[in-house]
Amino acid sequence: MNFKKLFTVAATIALSITAVAQSTFEVKLYNGKQPYDNGDKMDTAKVRVYLPIDREATGRAVVICPGGGYSSLSMDTEGYDWGEFFQNQGIAAIVLKYRLPHGNPKVPIADAEQAIKLVRMNATAWKISRNDVGIMGFSAGGHLAATLATSSHGEAKPDFQILFYPVISMTEGFGHEGSFNNFLGSHPSKRDQRKYSADLNVSRMTPRAFIALSDDDNSVPPANGVNYYTELYKNDIRASLHVYPGGGHGWGSKIGFRYHEELMMDLKAWLRSF
Repeated sequence: MNFKKLFTVAATIALSITAVAQSTFEVKLYNGKQPYDNGDKMDTAKVRVYLPIDREATGRAVVICPGGGYSSLSMDTEGYDWGEFFQNQGIAAIVLKYRLPHGNPKVPIADAEQAIKLVRMNATAWKISRNDVGIMGFSAGGHLAATLATSSHGEAKPDFQILFYPVISMTEGFGHEGSFNNFLGSHPSKRDQRKYSADLNVSRMTPRAFIALSDDDNSVPPANGVNYYTELYKNDIRASLHVYPGGGHGWGSKIGFRYHEELMMDLKAWLRSF
């Protein structure tokens, strides 16, 4: 075999391996102008997509919303670090870098809804089932995820939700002060406080949920996640609540979290349950 033929065979093999290997790439969330305005022209929404090996793909996907109190984003421990985990479970992970609200709640909500729609638009190419697209969120990102789960419709509505130490309430004094101020701005109306409190908007159409938090969370009161679970239960929504004895807030993907192994086992078991 001459060098030219050898090169052709090698290239073909490389392309074949690429076709079945895990794939990671970034996509801008919008082709044109971004909807709504947060006052920061440099703040651009995008996603990083983690696709599993073709033969291991389950058809399931999850859009991941990192936390940060709506003032920043913990893109690594509450975002990118989870890409490989879901890939290895045969689940596509789409990590969302959403725009910060700066007092305009429509901005991050629009980005999260667009991310869900983007997944469904690319369902065939990414080997994803259009009816198995969930959303995951941490802290303020958990609030964003729960907001979509309780208020979004049609192509923007997720099929399941995974919430880690979530901010749920936007009622003054019950949720997280920083998230409240950054999301709603100064002097929000009682109507808006209720509109964006996920526990007050649960219905029988809300998707199933996995909720994980620590009993000693001094940043976001554990009652946020517990009250949300209670409302899901009242509406006959399948939900799994895991309250760990310690760990505080913001453990994300950290192996140093005292109950990391239990958490991962609980999450894997829940993902296998449907």
